[in-house]
Amino acid sequence: MVSASLQFFAFILALFGVFGDIAATLLPNWKVNADVGSNIITAITQMQGLWMDCTWYSTGMFSCTLKYSILSLPIYIQAARSTMVLSCILSAFGICITTVGMKCTRLGGDTDSKNNACFAGGICFILAGIFGLVPTCWYTREIISNFLDQTIPESSKHEPGGAVYTGFISAGFLLIAGVIFCSSCFKRQQGAWIYPPKQHHFPSTEQESNAGYSLKDYV
Repeated sequence: MVSASLQFFAFILALFGVFGDIAATLLPNWKVNADVGSNIITAITQMQGLWMDCTWYSTGMFSCTLKYSILSLPIYIQAARSTMVLSCILSAFGICITTVGMKCTRLGGDTDSKNNACFAGGICFILAGIFGLVPTCWYTREIISNFLDQTIPESSKHEPGGAVYTGFISAGFLLIAGVIFCSSCFKRQQGAWIYPPKQHHFPSTEQESNAGYSLKDYV
């Protein structure tokens, strides 16, 4: 019952991680213009994402421009695109697999098949968390390095946006869910190895029949 509750808790964390991962991939506020210096126009907020750049005016108008050219983008944005998409795909696969393998569901067949499915789903969550954590760290590093660079004008400096923090939190949820799923299956298999089923030895009928003969019957 305890392992089933842990698996359900891990499944809820994985759902939050999947939704956050998709939201972080699509949101345009991976970096926003830094409000530093005295010449910054505070009536305009510029945001840059993986797929589009958006501008928000104080009047309430909102305009976005898609990034059509892939080769013109920096390497870290190209890597962030591919890894975030892979993270979303792997986390979606993990949701489907763990739905079959959890103890609280009636899918997946026998106990061994459900354990294997849970373990495979946990591996998918761990890989999805790693693929989601790498681009957010790399993107944050580029933002911080440009912010600390003295040669870049203050009007061109940016700060990490909400999508970056959403990606960090989602990756953490996916990693925790994957570890819980894998550890729950591993503990059960380890217990089966440490405490193997006892084998009952019964005396053979041949030995009993031989023991019944008396030596005095032989001449």
